[in-house]
Amino acid sequence: MKRLPSIKQLQYLLALHEHQHFGRAADACYIGQSTLSAAIANLEETIDAQLLERDHKTFIFTSLGEDVVRQARYIIEQCEELTDFARHQGKPMTGPFRLGCIPTIAPFVLSEVMSQCREKYPDLQLLLREDTSDNSLHALAEGRLDMVLLALPYETGALHTEVLAQDHFKLVLHQDWLDRGFSQDISQWPDESIFLLEREHCLTGHAVKACELEDSRKVNPFFATSLHTLTQMVNNKLGVTFMPQMAINSGLLQGTELVAQSPLSANAFRDIGVAWRPTSSKARSYRLMAELIADVLKAKCAPSN
Repeated sequence: MKRLPSIKQLQYLLALHEHQHFGRAADACYIGQSTLSAAIANLEETIDAQLLERDHKTFIFTSLGEDVVRQARYIIEQCEELTDFARHQGKPMTGPFRLGCIPTIAPFVLSEVMSQCREKYPDLQLLLREDTSDNSLHALAEGRLDMVLLALPYETGALHTEVLAQDHFKLVLHQDWLDRGFSQDISQWPDESIFLLEREHCLTGHAVKACELEDSRKVNPFFATSLHTLTQMVNNKLGVTFMPQMAINSGLLQGTELVAQSPLSANAFRDIGVAWRPTSSKARSYRLMAELIADVLKAKCAPSN
């Protein structure tokens, strides 16, 4: 019978790739460093391939080693899904479901998604993680998340994506500024009058593109870390900003003296969608989760009166 790598060897290989250090990888696997080193060497012998280039106390993964890591990650993912499938008798929306979400959506949607899941799918264990688009998609590709709720368009590589709703942007300004001409063309606005989020938040890119903001001089050099910070900056009459409808519908402007107006651009919106791995065997669960999230978004993104 042909010798095959063991699941344990592949898990050790992934740990070494993640930590890039034998000692730290061994600690993460709760084994000794010599055990980990021997397992990797045995794996190379089993598949008759060099996965690491070693030089005294340092190493790098060979190009083949990187390819094997990707395949190993897929195999481990499939083994985990097989175990969950068997444990829950193949029923969709049962067992753990790891949902990632970006910070400009999470505060306004996830609590309702959690509530709906508890009501409709009591056997589902929904595990939530809030992070940036880049970090969330990286975790999704590596099998550490099942699905990511994010704003589109965004580069997602080979991941499957579906748009679930449109979230329109509103111009938010202090009520005392209604006569300052902000209903006119953006090119006529004062320089440094627009406050936005930090660049790592994709909301900024989507708002800039959707609202046709082409002159960077209009943007204030201060970048906020959250929509709540933006709200306070604008409420103190320091400038104006663009906010998504779901944030406004969730009451972000309550208790302030701010008003929301529709921008002149007809395309001032971001798409809200989900991403998942097309190779996963959880397609039925992904479809059901996407439908549930779409129902939540329908109310969250509804135009205000």
